[in-house]
Amino acid sequence: MSQDLFQEIFQPGFSNPFLDEVHDGAILDMGGQKLAFSTDSFVVNPIFFPGGNIGDLAINGTVNDIAMCGADPKYLSAGFILEEGYPLESLKTIVESMKNAAANAEVALVTGDTKVVEKGGVDGVFINTSGIGLVRQGVEISPKRAEVGDIVLINGRIADHGIAVMTKRQGLEFESAVITDCASLNKMIGALLDVVEDVHVLRDPTRGGIAATLNEIATAANAGIELFEDQIPLDDQVKAISSLLGLDPLYIANEGKVLVIVKETDADKALNTMKSFDEGRESSAIGRVVEKNAGKVILETSIGTRRIVDMPSGEQLPRIC
Repeated sequence: MSQDLFQEIFQPGFSNPFLDEVHDGAILDMGGQKLAFSTDSFVVNPIFFPGGNIGDLAINGTVNDIAMCGADPKYLSAGFILEEGYPLESLKTIVESMKNAAANAEVALVTGDTKVVEKGGVDGVFINTSGIGLVRQGVEISPKRAEVGDIVLINGRIADHGIAVMTKRQGLEFESAVITDCASLNKMIGALLDVVEDVHVLRDPTRGGIAATLNEIATAANAGIELFEDQIPLDDQVKAISSLLGLDPLYIANEGKVLVIVKETDADKALNTMKSFDEGRESSAIGRVVEKNAGKVILETSIGTRRIVDMPSGEQLPRIC
């Protein structure tokens, strides 16, 4: 429904060559220098969850969106909408986590805005972050560039963030806590772009998980994507919780993952680079771009059957970011 909202109202209303790329951010030419510009709003519930909170989520989310454009993130803004009476100690904790996340990503938060609304007008705190970065010379990242024969890589286990938020939200307790994968990926992606001359696609599979993101790529490229279930990294506990609750990990949100699509000849080089970073230790090749089934994602299951991985028709876990 969110995709329909964009396609039926926002895209026609604001249509221009930059927006119509439907990328994680806009690529702008400013005096001969290409800039990446992105914005995102965060309304996660609960505000604090295992391994993180809305603050570091807001910083990392926008840093990653800029990095997905093949850019080095430089500067961020932050806008806060606060509910009247929200505890100052909680706000201080959120601000401290944002400060630490920005320092880790080596970006500066340079401007912002704060609004306070009446009690009940917002659920505690909502945050909007925007950012800009410098696009590397010669780099052209676009979902339209996925080509037949390309390999699909991911930098580690899927669905950790969605399950971490959901278990906290529902008050569920398991043998050990699932921790969010929320992290800034710009340093790993920067190293990847240093090593691999022509990366075709970079996308972070947030809302809708890898299923939604790969469907968007398949549609944009007018190509098919084949996934191999046995090669998709998944924590055993996340798998068990998903099964127990009737959730499909392919559709669950991530906040520290990137889907990388490169030529087959560059796949090993890309994987080795990603594995050299903490955020990419469990990187894996999980699929390939194929000519048949254009616009569709097909999963080869662990028992050898094949099924279509559709674009999600609804959100399994709303307010996940």
